Amino acid sequence: MIIDAHNHPDWHGHNLAKFLRNMADCQIDKTWLLSWEAPPDEYDPFYNYVAVSSERGPIPFERGLAYIQQAPDKFVLGYAPDPRRPDSIDRLQAAMEIYGVRLCGELKLRMMYDNWDALRLFRFCGDKGLPVTVHLDYEFETGQKYPRPNWWYGGGIEAFERAVQACPQTNFIGHAPGFWAHISNDGLFRHAPYPKGPVLPGGAVPRMLKAYPNLFADLSAGSGLNALKRDPAFGRDFLIEFQDRLLYARDTFTNDLQDFLATLALPANVWAKIAYQNAERLIAARSVAS
Repeated sequence: MIIDAHNHPDWHGHNLAKFLRNMADCQIDKTWLLSWEAPPDEYDPFYNYVAVSSERGPIPFERGLAYIQQAPDKFVLGYAPDPRRPDSIDRLQAAMEIYGVRLCGELKLRMMYDNWDALRLFRFCGDKGLPVTVHLDYEFETGQKYPRPNWWYGGGIEAFERAVQACPQTNFIGHAPGFWAHISNDGLFRHAPYPKGPVLPGGAVPRMLKAYPNLFADLSAGSGLNALKRDPAFGRDFLIEFQDRLLYARDTFTNDLQDFLATLALPANVWAKIAYQNAERLIAARSVAS
């Protein structure tokens, strides 16, 4: 069994029919469907090329809901309202009670993730057994001035760590370039979203996984794959060491991650945890809490 723990409805040219065909082609049994709701001035207009944006952002909750209603056995529904909205917790609770939302994600906003409004939402998620998937990106010089000179999210690894510390009952799932660049202690996160070269010991991601039992990570998109491919021997050891905290995930429709992991000859029990068991365990916490 394989669970894709990070993907989106109507994403990169995939409607429901094409999405289901792709899952079958890549041996994906279930997919976690995440929203991405953000104010219009907080996301790159490029995303209008790969998703049909609404007034609430590139991936409104209703699109994931439509998929679930048509193929309930194939998807797990996620939703992340903007914590800065005064009704965010009410919206999330209603989505849980009415539509069966089982995780909070994807949070991808131009705010510090230890913002007090965010902490309030995170603690609610901890009380309800919802894991929280967060996207981190740093500032980089783009040569542009408008509509934004860059597209940062989350306020860096330090703000995210403070949130993880402040909400020990909440299970967080780290994701994206600003998270995975910290697999290495080389400082390259300041200069490139997808750093290259050998991984140096002492990176924030391994350190935090050791320090915080409520921190998990998904291997999705180019950032997770890049972190592992920088140094395949280190990547294999990393997967084995943190086998209980890592989730197979794509955020795309390729099979590149699965193909690469196959080259590492992981022990069968390690692959099973990453492929689906850790994801099932995180979602099971929702049933216990409710």
